[in-house]
Amino acid sequence: MTNRLDQPRTLDLVGNPIHIGGIATGFEATLEYRIGDGHHQLTGTFTAGGGTGEHGQFHIAVDIGHTTFQADRLLVQVFEASARDGGDINVVTVPVIYGPRIVPGYYGYREHTVVKGDTLSAIAKSSYGDASLYSRIVRANPAQISDPDKIVPGQVLRIPIGS
Repeated sequence: MTNRLDQPRTLDLVGNPIHIGGIATGFEATLEYRIGDGHHQLTGTFTAGGGTGEHGQFHIAVDIGHTTFQADRLLVQVFEASARDGGDINVVTVPVIYGPRIVPGYYGYREHTVVKGDTLSAIAKSSYGDASLYSRIVRANPAQISDPDKIVPGQVLRIPIGS
């Protein structure tokens, strides 16, 4: 059996619930999911496929609002339990960024294309009214920002938005 995750993608900025979607192949597969931050995890099961070996699309929404996750980064995994020994097989793992740990009341993000003269502090001041909150932007963009003092024109940054 082959599993594929189309949603979320690597380092997507996600909220609650986390939507997990993709394709599984096989004979009416019972799949499992695991979402965790390295200390705590949430698990569950779902089915994909129609019973005749075709590719089965799946989409689930997992409510993680009641979890005790403390980290910005979570791992979303979809896998099967081996019939032989119960171990994890056909595991697909996607690291994501959990917006509610970055911005209170997180409900989404907007994109900002960096122009000459931009600084993270200035973008934070414009977005949040407080230049010192630039770390929110850094945390939401780990693949884009390795040094907060070095952003370049043309970079597209995610600006997490909350209430």
